[in-house]
Amino acid sequence: MYRVASASEYLVITGIGIQDIKLAKKAWVLPGQSYTKFDVSPVNYTFEVQAMSTEKLPFILPAVFTIGPRVDDALSLLKYAKLISPHDKFSNHVKELAQGIIEGETRVLAAFMTMEEVFKGAKQFKQEVFEKVQLELNQFGLLIYNADDKQLVDVAEVKMKGEVGAKLREGQTSQNAAKIDAETSVISTQRQGDGKKEHIKVKTEVKIFENPKEAEVAEANAELATKKAGWAQQSQIAEVEATKAVAIREAELQREVEQMNALTRTEKLKAEFLSKASVEYETKVQEANWKLYKIQKEAEGVLNEKEKEAETQKVMAEANSYACKQLAEAELYSKKKEAEGLVTLAEAQGVDISTLLGALGRNYDALRDYLMINGGMFQEMAKINAEALNGLQPKISIWTGGSESSSTAMKEVAGVYKMLPSLFETVHEQTEMLPPAWMGSIPDPSTN
Repeated sequence: MYRVASASEYLVITGIGIQDIKLAKKAWVLPGQSYTKFDVSPVNYTFEVQAMSTEKLPFILPAVFTIGPRVDDALSLLKYAKLISPHDKFSNHVKELAQGIIEGETRVLAAFMTMEEVFKGAKQFKQEVFEKVQLELNQFGLLIYNADDKQLVDVAEVKMKGEVGAKLREGQTSQNAAKIDAETSVISTQRQGDGKKEHIKVKTEVKIFENPKEAEVAEANAELATKKAGWAQQSQIAEVEATKAVAIREAELQREVEQMNALTRTEKLKAEFLSKASVEYETKVQEANWKLYKIQKEAEGVLNEKEKEAETQKVMAEANSYACKQLAEAELYSKKKEAEGLVTLAEAQGVDISTLLGALGRNYDALRDYLMINGGMFQEMAKINAEALNGLQPKISIWTGGSESSSTAMKEVAGVYKMLPSLFETVHEQTEMLPPAWMGSIPDPSTN
Protein backbone atom coordinates (compact mmCIF):
# COMPACT_ATOMS: atom_id res chain seq x y z
CA MET A 1 0.00 0.00 0.00
CA TYR A 2 1.33 3.39 -0.95
CA ARG A 3 0.98 5.93 1.86
CA VAL A 4 1.50 9.70 1.81
CA ALA A 5 1.85 11.99 4.86
CA SER A 6 0.48 15.54 4.99
CA ALA A 7 2.68 18.67 5.02
CA SER A 8 3.10 18.73 8.84
CA GLU A 9 3.36 14.93 9.24
CA TYR A 10 5.90 12.15 8.83
CA LEU A 11 5.51 8.42 8.28
CA VAL A 12 7.17 6.06 10.74
CA ILE A 13 7.53 2.60 9.16
CA THR A 14 8.78 -0.54 10.93
CA GLY A 15 8.81 -4.24 10.12
CA ILE A 16 10.38 -6.65 7.64
CA GLY A 17 13.34 -5.18 5.71
CA ILE A 18 13.80 -2.24 8.13
CA GLN A 19 16.51 -2.53 10.79
CA ASP A 20 15.25 0.18 13.18
CA ILE A 21 12.67 2.69 11.96
CA LYS A 22 12.19 4.53 8.71
CA LEU A 23 10.99 8.12 8.36
CA ALA A 24 9.43 9.28 5.11
CA LYS A 25 6.88 11.68 3.71
CA LYS A 26 5.64 9.02 1.26
CA ALA A 27 6.52 5.36 0.86
CA TRP A 28 5.30 1.87 0.00
CA VAL A 29 4.16 -0.12 3.04
CA LEU A 30 4.90 -3.73 2.21
CA PRO A 31 3.30 -6.86 3.71
CA GLY A 32 4.87 -7.57 7.10
CA GLN A 33 5.40 -3.86 7.76
CA SER A 34 3.40 -1.38 9.84
CA TYR A 35 3.30 2.38 9.87
CA THR A 36 2.05 5.32 11.89
CA LYS A 37 1.94 9.08 11.43
CA PHE A 38 3.13 11.84 13.80
CA ASP A 39 2.65 15.61 13.65
CA VAL A 40 5.74 17.89 13.82
CA SER A 41 3.94 21.22 14.27
CA PRO A 42 5.05 23.06 17.52
CA VAL A 43 2.77 23.60 20.50
CA ASN A 44 2.58 26.50 23.03
CA TYR A 45 3.08 25.65 26.71
CA THR A 46 2.50 28.21 29.53
CA PHE A 47 4.53 27.84 32.75
CA GLU A 48 4.86 29.68 36.07
CA VAL A 49 8.05 28.38 37.63
CA GLN A 50 8.49 29.04 41.35
CA ALA A 51 12.12 29.44 42.45
CA MET A 52 14.04 30.75 45.50
CA SER A 53 17.09 33.04 45.72
CA THR A 54 20.15 32.51 47.81
CA GLU A 55 18.46 34.52 50.61
CA LYS A 56 15.66 31.97 50.58
CA LEU A 57 13.28 34.51 49.08
CA PRO A 58 10.75 32.99 46.64
CA PHE A 59 9.92 34.43 43.23
CA ILE A 60 7.95 33.36 40.15
CA LEU A 61 9.22 33.15 36.57
CA PRO A 62 6.23 33.22 34.16
CA ALA A 63 6.92 32.24 30.52
CA VAL A 64 5.34 30.83 27.38
CA PHE A 65 7.41 28.29 25.43
CA THR A 66 6.70 27.18 21.84
CA ILE A 67 8.19 23.68 21.63
CA GLY A 68 8.23 21.15 18.80
CA PRO A 69 10.43 18.49 17.11
CA ARG A 70 13.57 19.65 15.33
CA VAL A 71 12.80 18.99 11.65
CA ASP A 72 16.19 20.27 10.25
CA ASP A 73 18.14 17.47 11.89
CA ALA A 74 17.47 13.86 10.92
CA LEU A 75 18.98 12.48 14.13
CA SER A 76 16.79 14.74 16.33
CA LEU A 77 13.74 13.74 14.28
CA LEU A 78 14.56 10.06 14.84
CA LYS A 79 14.85 10.69 18.60
CA TYR A 80 11.49 12.44 18.64
CA ALA A 81 9.90 9.64 16.58
CA LYS A 82 11.16 7.03 19.05
CA LEU A 83 10.63 8.86 22.36
CA ILE A 84 7.87 11.44 21.97
CA SER A 85 5.75 10.56 18.92
CA PRO A 86 4.07 7.53 20.59
CA HIS A 87 2.52 10.14 22.91
CA ASP A 88 0.13 12.75 21.63
CA LYS A 89 1.81 16.18 21.42
CA PHE A 90 -1.12 17.68 23.32
CA SER A 91 -0.84 15.16 26.12
CA ASN A 92 0.46 15.99 29.61
CA HIS A 93 3.48 13.82 28.97
CA VAL A 94 5.23 16.40 26.77
CA LYS A 95 4.10 19.33 28.96
CA GLU A 96 5.33 17.65 32.15
CA LEU A 97 8.61 16.79 30.49
CA ALA A 98 9.23 20.40 29.43
CA GLN A 99 7.99 21.82 32.73
CA GLY A 100 10.25 19.57 34.74
CA ILE A 101 13.31 20.60 32.73
CA ILE A 102 12.46 24.34 32.97
CA GLU A 103 11.78 24.24 36.74
CA GLY A 104 14.95 22.31 37.41
CA GLU A 105 17.23 24.68 35.45
CA THR A 106 15.53 27.81 36.86
CA ARG A 107 15.91 26.67 40.45
CA VAL A 108 19.56 25.70 39.93
CA LEU A 109 20.46 29.12 38.51
CA ALA A 110 18.43 31.06 41.14
CA ALA A 111 20.05 29.18 44.02
CA PHE A 112 23.39 30.95 43.30
CA MET A 113 21.92 34.46 42.86
CA THR A 114 20.53 37.05 45.28
CA MET A 115 17.09 38.49 44.80
CA GLU A 116 18.66 41.79 43.72
CA GLU A 117 20.83 40.06 41.11
CA VAL A 118 17.87 38.14 39.82
CA PHE A 119 15.71 41.21 39.34
CA LYS A 120 18.55 43.44 38.08
CA GLY A 121 19.74 40.92 35.48
CA ALA A 122 16.35 39.49 34.72
CA LYS A 123 16.95 39.38 30.97
CA GLN A 124 20.29 37.65 31.27
CA PHE A 125 18.81 35.29 33.86
CA LYS A 126 16.00 34.27 31.53
CA GLN A 127 18.44 33.77 28.62
CA GLU A 128 20.56 31.45 30.68
CA VAL A 129 17.48 29.54 31.72
CA PHE A 130 16.34 29.10 28.08
CA GLU A 131 19.83 27.91 27.01
CA LYS A 132 20.01 25.36 29.82
CA VAL A 133 16.50 24.11 28.99
CA GLN A 134 17.36 23.74 25.28
CA LEU A 135 20.38 21.60 26.13
CA GLU A 136 18.14 19.22 28.03
CA LEU A 137 15.47 19.11 25.29
CA ASN A 138 18.05 18.18 22.63
CA GLN A 139 18.20 14.61 23.94
CA PHE A 140 14.48 14.24 23.08
CA GLY A 141 14.73 15.85 19.65
CA LEU A 142 12.76 18.90 20.80
CA LEU A 143 13.45 22.54 19.96
CA ILE A 144 12.34 25.78 21.63
CA TYR A 145 11.03 27.73 18.69
CA ASN A 146 10.03 30.72 20.79
CA ALA A 147 10.10 31.84 24.44
CA ASP A 148 8.02 34.79 25.62
CA ASP A 149 9.22 35.89 29.04
CA LYS A 150 7.08 37.86 31.46
CA GLN A 151 7.85 40.12 34.45
CA LEU A 152 9.43 38.33 37.36
CA VAL A 153 7.18 38.36 40.38
CA ASP A 154 8.51 38.95 43.93
CA VAL A 155 6.65 36.57 46.10
CA ALA A 156 7.21 38.65 49.26
CA GLU A 157 5.69 41.68 47.65
CA VAL A 158 2.97 39.55 46.38
CA LYS A 159 2.55 38.15 49.86
CA MET A 160 2.40 41.65 51.31
CA LYS A 161 -0.09 42.72 48.79
CA GLY A 162 -1.95 39.56 49.44
CA GLU A 163 -2.08 40.19 53.19
CA VAL A 164 -3.22 43.77 52.67
CA GLY A 165 -5.80 42.58 50.23
CA ALA A 166 -6.85 39.94 52.69
CA LYS A 167 -7.35 42.49 55.45
CA LEU A 168 -9.22 44.71 53.03
CA ARG A 169 -11.41 41.81 52.04
CA GLU A 170 -11.99 40.95 55.72
CA GLY A 171 -13.09 44.54 56.43
CA GLN A 172 -15.34 44.57 53.43
CA THR A 173 -16.67 41.21 54.49
CA SER A 174 -17.46 42.49 58.00
CA GLN A 175 -19.14 45.59 56.61
CA ASN A 176 -21.16 43.58 54.14
CA ALA A 177 -22.06 41.14 56.90
CA ALA A 178 -23.31 43.94 59.18
CA LYS A 179 -25.28 45.42 56.35
CA ILE A 180 -26.73 42.06 55.50
CA ASP A 181 -27.54 41.41 59.20
CA ALA A 182 -29.42 44.74 59.40
CA GLU A 183 -31.28 44.03 56.21
CA THR A 184 -31.96 40.51 57.45
CA SER A 185 -33.35 41.87 60.73
CA VAL A 186 -35.64 44.26 58.88
CA ILE A 187 -36.74 41.57 56.51
CA SER A 188 -37.23 39.16 59.44
CA THR A 189 -39.41 41.71 61.26
CA GLN A 190 -41.40 42.28 58.11
CA ARG A 191 -41.76 38.58 57.58
CA GLN A 192 -42.85 38.11 61.21
CA GLY A 193 -45.48 40.84 60.77
CA ASP A 194 -46.61 39.28 57.54
CA GLY A 195 -46.72 35.92 59.28
CA LYS A 196 -48.86 37.29 62.11
CA LYS A 197 -51.15 38.93 59.60
CA GLU A 198 -51.50 35.66 57.72
CA HIS A 199 -52.09 33.82 61.03
CA ILE A 200 -54.86 36.24 62.04
CA LYS A 201 -56.34 36.09 58.57
CA VAL A 202 -56.36 32.30 58.64
CA LYS A 203 -57.91 32.23 62.14
CA THR A 204 -60.59 34.66 60.98
CA GLU A 205 -61.35 32.56 57.92
CA VAL A 206 -61.45 29.43 60.08
CA LYS A 207 -63.85 31.12 62.51
CA ILE A 208 -66.03 32.29 59.64
CA PHE A 209 -65.98 28.75 58.32
CA GLU A 210 -66.69 27.24 61.76
CA ASN A 211 -69.75 29.44 62.50
CA PRO A 212 -71.87 28.03 59.65
CA LYS A 213 -70.70 24.58 60.57
CA GLU A 214 -71.75 25.09 64.19
CA ALA A 215 -75.13 26.37 62.98
CA GLU A 216 -75.46 23.34 60.79
CA VAL A 217 -74.59 21.10 63.76
CA ALA A 218 -77.19 22.85 65.95
CA GLU A 219 -79.77 22.51 63.20
CA ALA A 220 -78.87 18.85 62.81
CA ASN A 221 -79.20 18.32 66.56
CA ALA A 222 -82.65 19.97 66.60
CA GLU A 223 -83.75 17.90 63.66
CA LEU A 224 -82.44 14.78 65.36
CA ALA A 225 -84.35 15.62 68.56
CA THR A 226 -87.53 16.13 66.53
CA LYS A 227 -87.02 12.82 64.80
CA LYS A 228 -86.35 11.09 68.13
CA ALA A 229 -89.65 12.47 69.51
CA GLY A 230 -91.45 11.27 66.40
CA TRP A 231 -89.82 7.90 66.67
CA ALA A 232 -90.86 7.64 70.37
CA GLN A 233 -94.44 8.52 69.47
CA GLN A 234 -94.46 6.04 66.67
CA SER A 235 -93.05 3.43 69.04
CA GLN A 236 -95.83 4.02 71.57
CA ILE A 237 -98.47 3.92 68.85
CA ALA A 238 -96.94 0.72 67.57
CA GLU A 239 -97.11 -0.81 71.07
CA VAL A 240 -100.79 0.12 71.42
CA GLU A 241 -101.53 -1.18 67.94
CA ALA A 242 -99.67 -4.38 68.76
CA THR A 243 -101.74 -4.87 71.93
CA LYS A 244 -105.00 -4.27 70.07
CA ALA A 245 -103.86 -6.52 67.23
CA VAL A 246 -103.21 -9.32 69.73
CA ALA A 247 -106.70 -8.94 71.18
CA ILE A 248 -108.26 -8.88 67.73
CA ARG A 249 -106.28 -11.92 66.72
CA GLU A 250 -107.45 -13.79 69.85
CA ALA A 251 -111.08 -12.98 68.99
CA GLU A 252 -110.57 -14.12 65.42
CA LEU A 253 -108.99 -17.37 66.57
CA GLN A 254 -111.89 -17.98 69.01
CA ARG A 255 -114.38 -17.42 66.23
CA GLU A 256 -112.50 -19.79 63.97
CA VAL A 257 -112.53 -22.43 66.74
CA GLU A 258 -116.29 -22.09 67.14
CA GLN A 259 -116.76 -22.28 63.37
CA MET A 260 -114.68 -25.44 63.27
CA ASN A 261 -116.77 -26.96 66.04
CA ALA A 262 -119.97 -26.11 64.15
CA LEU A 263 -118.52 -27.58 60.97
CA THR A 264 -117.57 -30.72 62.86
CA ARG A 265 -121.08 -31.19 64.15
CA THR A 266 -122.51 -30.49 60.72
CA GLU A 267 -120.23 -33.04 59.14
CA LYS A 268 -121.24 -35.58 61.71
CA LEU A 269 -124.92 -35.08 60.94
CA LYS A 270 -124.19 -35.20 57.21
CA ALA A 271 -122.33 -38.44 57.69
CA GLU A 272 -125.25 -39.96 59.57
CA PHE A 273 -127.90 -38.87 57.05
CA LEU A 274 -125.83 -39.38 53.93
CA SER A 275 -124.34 -42.76 54.74
CA LYS A 276 -127.45 -44.58 53.47
CA ALA A 277 -127.58 -42.41 50.37
CA SER A 278 -123.92 -43.09 49.78
CA VAL A 279 -124.52 -46.84 49.92
CA GLU A 280 -127.39 -46.57 47.47
CA TYR A 281 -125.29 -44.35 45.25
CA GLU A 282 -122.42 -46.79 45.24
CA THR A 283 -124.83 -49.62 44.36
CA LYS A 284 -126.29 -47.65 41.44
CA VAL A 285 -122.81 -46.77 40.28
CA GLN A 286 -121.72 -50.39 40.31
CA GLU A 287 -124.85 -51.43 38.35
CA ALA A 288 -124.23 -48.71 35.82
CA ASN A 289 -120.60 -49.75 35.54
CA TRP A 290 -121.67 -53.37 34.92
CA LYS A 291 -124.05 -52.34 32.18
CA LEU A 292 -121.40 -50.13 30.63
CA TYR A 293 -118.91 -52.99 30.76
CA LYS A 294 -121.40 -55.34 29.09
CA ILE A 295 -122.11 -52.83 26.34
CA GLN A 296 -118.36 -52.29 25.82
CA LYS A 297 -117.79 -56.02 25.48
CA GLU A 298 -120.60 -56.36 22.94
CA ALA A 299 -119.21 -53.42 21.00
CA GLU A 300 -115.73 -54.94 21.15
CA GLY A 301 -117.13 -58.23 19.73
CA VAL A 302 -118.82 -56.41 16.85
CA LEU A 303 -115.62 -54.43 16.26
CA ASN A 304 -113.55 -57.61 16.19
CA GLU A 305 -115.94 -59.15 13.62
CA LYS A 306 -115.73 -56.00 11.50
CA GLU A 307 -111.96 -56.01 11.76
CA LYS A 308 -111.84 -59.67 10.70
CA GLU A 309 -114.12 -58.95 7.71
CA ALA A 310 -111.94 -55.99 6.74
CA GLU A 311 -108.83 -58.11 7.07
CA THR A 312 -110.39 -60.82 4.86
CA GLN A 313 -111.35 -58.23 2.24
CA LYS A 314 -107.83 -56.80 2.41
CA VAL A 315 -106.33 -60.28 1.86
CA MET A 316 -108.70 -60.92 -1.07
CA ALA A 317 -107.87 -57.51 -2.58
CA GLU A 318 -104.17 -58.22 -2.23
CA ALA A 319 -104.69 -61.66 -3.86
CA ASN A 320 -106.64 -60.10 -6.77
CA SER A 321 -103.99 -57.45 -7.14
CA TYR A 322 -101.27 -60.09 -7.18
CA ALA A 323 -103.21 -62.19 -9.74
CA CYS A 324 -103.75 -59.14 -11.97
CA LYS A 325 -100.09 -58.33 -11.63
CA GLN A 326 -99.10 -61.88 -12.56
CA LEU A 327 -101.54 -61.83 -15.53
CA ALA A 328 -100.16 -58.49 -16.71
CA GLU A 329 -96.63 -59.78 -16.39
CA ALA A 330 -97.57 -62.97 -18.32
CA GLU A 331 -99.24 -60.90 -21.06
CA LEU A 332 -96.23 -58.62 -21.19
CA TYR A 333 -93.94 -61.61 -21.41
CA SER A 334 -96.12 -63.09 -24.19
CA LYS A 335 -96.08 -59.79 -26.13
CA LYS A 336 -92.33 -59.54 -25.61
CA LYS A 337 -91.81 -63.08 -26.92
CA GLU A 338 -94.17 -62.39 -29.83
CA ALA A 339 -92.21 -59.26 -30.67
CA GLU A 340 -88.98 -61.19 -30.41
CA GLY A 341 -90.51 -63.84 -32.78
CA LEU A 342 -91.53 -61.11 -35.23
CA VAL A 343 -88.06 -59.67 -35.10
CA THR A 344 -86.59 -63.09 -35.65
CA LEU A 345 -89.08 -63.75 -38.48
CA ALA A 346 -88.28 -60.39 -40.04
CA GLU A 347 -84.59 -61.13 -39.80
CA ALA A 348 -85.18 -64.57 -41.40
CA GLN A 349 -87.34 -63.02 -44.13
CA GLY A 350 -84.60 -60.46 -44.70
CA VAL A 351 -82.12 -63.27 -45.12
CA ASP A 352 -84.55 -65.13 -47.45
CA ILE A 353 -85.21 -62.01 -49.51
CA SER A 354 -81.49 -61.29 -49.74
CA THR A 355 -80.91 -64.91 -50.83
CA LEU A 356 -83.80 -64.78 -53.38
CA LEU A 357 -82.53 -61.44 -54.72
CA GLY A 358 -79.13 -62.97 -55.23
CA ALA A 359 -80.66 -66.05 -56.91
CA LEU A 360 -82.71 -63.81 -59.28
CA GLY A 361 -79.62 -61.92 -60.35
CA ARG A 362 -80.52 -58.75 -58.37
CA ASN A 363 -83.73 -58.37 -60.47
CA TYR A 364 -86.09 -56.46 -58.15
CA ASP A 365 -89.10 -56.84 -60.49
CA ALA A 366 -88.73 -60.61 -60.57
CA LEU A 367 -88.39 -60.62 -56.78
CA ARG A 368 -91.56 -58.52 -56.41
CA ASP A 369 -93.55 -60.84 -58.66
CA TYR A 370 -92.29 -63.86 -56.81
CA LEU A 371 -93.26 -62.42 -53.45
CA MET A 372 -96.76 -61.53 -54.70
CA ILE A 373 -97.26 -64.98 -56.13
CA ASN A 374 -95.77 -66.72 -53.09
CA GLY A 375 -97.93 -64.65 -50.79
CA GLY A 376 -101.13 -65.76 -52.62
CA MET A 377 -102.04 -62.24 -53.61
CA PHE A 378 -103.46 -63.20 -56.99
CA GLN A 379 -105.39 -66.14 -55.54
CA GLU A 380 -106.85 -63.82 -52.92
CA MET A 381 -107.85 -61.34 -55.64
CA ALA A 382 -109.50 -64.13 -57.66
CA LYS A 383 -111.35 -65.31 -54.61
CA ILE A 384 -112.59 -61.79 -53.84
CA ASN A 385 -113.71 -61.31 -57.46
CA ALA A 386 -115.46 -64.67 -57.50
CA GLU A 387 -117.35 -63.81 -54.34
CA ALA A 388 -118.26 -60.43 -55.82
CA LEU A 389 -119.57 -62.09 -58.99
CA ASN A 390 -121.43 -64.83 -57.17
CA GLY A 391 -125.04 -64.98 -58.51
CA LEU A 392 -124.16 -62.78 -61.51
CA GLN A 393 -123.76 -63.92 -65.12
CA PRO A 394 -120.75 -61.93 -66.19
CA LYS A 395 -119.14 -62.18 -69.52
CA ILE A 396 -115.83 -63.98 -68.89
CA SER A 397 -113.26 -64.35 -71.55
CA ILE A 398 -110.32 -66.69 -71.05
CA TRP A 399 -107.51 -66.37 -73.47
CA THR A 400 -103.91 -67.20 -73.81
CA GLY A 401 -101.38 -65.75 -76.14
CA GLY A 402 -97.76 -66.10 -77.03
CA SER A 403 -95.60 -69.15 -77.08
CA GLU A 404 -95.20 -71.52 -74.22
CA SER A 405 -92.37 -70.79 -71.92
CA SER A 406 -89.56 -73.14 -72.41
CA SER A 407 -88.77 -73.02 -68.66
CA THR A 408 -90.66 -75.62 -66.71
CA ALA A 409 -89.98 -73.74 -63.45
CA MET A 410 -91.62 -70.55 -64.74
CA LYS A 411 -94.51 -72.25 -66.64
CA GLU A 412 -97.03 -71.63 -63.89
CA VAL A 413 -95.90 -68.05 -63.50
CA ALA A 414 -96.26 -67.45 -67.22
CA GLY A 415 -99.79 -68.91 -67.15
CA VAL A 416 -100.78 -66.50 -64.39
CA TYR A 417 -99.35 -63.55 -66.30
CA LYS A 418 -101.31 -64.59 -69.38
CA MET A 419 -104.52 -64.47 -67.39
CA LEU A 420 -103.89 -60.99 -65.99
CA PRO A 421 -105.08 -58.85 -68.94
CA SER A 422 -108.43 -60.62 -69.22
CA LEU A 423 -108.73 -60.56 -65.40
CA PHE A 424 -108.11 -56.77 -65.28
CA GLU A 425 -110.59 -56.17 -68.07
CA THR A 426 -113.28 -58.22 -66.36
CA VAL A 427 -112.72 -56.40 -63.04
CA HIS A 428 -112.91 -53.07 -64.88
CA GLU A 429 -116.17 -53.98 -66.54
CA GLN A 430 -117.72 -55.14 -63.30
CA THR A 431 -116.31 -52.48 -60.92
CA GLU A 432 -114.81 -49.80 -63.19
CA MET A 433 -111.56 -50.09 -61.17
CA LEU A 434 -108.21 -49.88 -62.94
CA PRO A 435 -105.20 -51.94 -61.88
CA PRO A 436 -102.05 -50.22 -60.56
CA ALA A 437 -99.54 -49.11 -63.18
CA TRP A 438 -96.89 -51.53 -61.95
CA MET A 439 -99.29 -54.48 -62.55
CA GLY A 440 -100.00 -53.63 -66.20
CA SER A 441 -102.83 -51.96 -68.14
CA ILE A 442 -106.11 -52.96 -69.85
CA PRO A 443 -105.81 -53.39 -73.69
CA ASP A 444 -107.54 -50.65 -75.68
CA PRO A 445 -110.39 -52.30 -77.84
CA SER A 446 -109.98 -49.68 -80.58
CA THR A 447 -106.53 -51.02 -81.34
CA ASN A 448 -107.83 -54.57 -82.12
